[in-house]
Amino acid sequence: MGLVIILALGLYFLIAIGVLLWAISYAKQHGKSAKRWGAGAALVMFLIPFWDWLPTVAAHKYYCETQAGFWVYKTPEQWKQENPGVMEGLVYDKTMSHVQTPYGLATNLNQRFIHLYKYEGPFLFNLWKRKIEIRDSKNGEIIAREVEFSTSQIRRQAGWAGWKFWLSNENCSIESHRDKGSFDKITSQLEGTK
Repeated sequence: MGLVIILALGLYFLIAIGVLLWAISYAKQHGKSAKRWGAGAALVMFLIPFWDWLPTVAAHKYYCETQAGFWVYKTPEQWKQENPGVMEGLVYDKTMSHVQTPYGLATNLNQRFIHLYKYEGPFLFNLWKRKIEIRDSKNGEIIAREVEFSTSQIRRQAGWAGWKFWLSNENCSIESHRDKGSFDKITSQLEGTK
């Protein structure tokens, strides 16, 4: 697959050079500015495959800065204080069975907590939203939530856009919002005895 992409890009590059040389030649023959015609042809040939590059990067940056992040709504210690004696009786679900909930498809961590993992999209410029939550299955209360955005074009739904590997940006850099270990730490504290 990689060789096909390289060959296709190489062919397009050769066509772009041909169009550029033709535009310069045409401009010289008709007494027009060769620099302007050459620059215009180069711009058109650049925009044919890359027209959505800047808007995609801008949309990804905007959503990462305004909506992505990691939030802890209730620490495991707070939950234990509100539900005395319950945590000691929880047993880790070794099968990690999937259940349908009002919030979407989830994985059971134990008898009381579920782990939701939901993709939404594609939105404009093939933007995808990934939301991970840990919820109390008894009352639906959110314990922790992580939201990330990607502009990955390498999905079956991307169609021809899947060839645009330069648009692929898997995840936001939200390290400033959270410590990656925190989500894993909260999950392991809520799983129960194994």
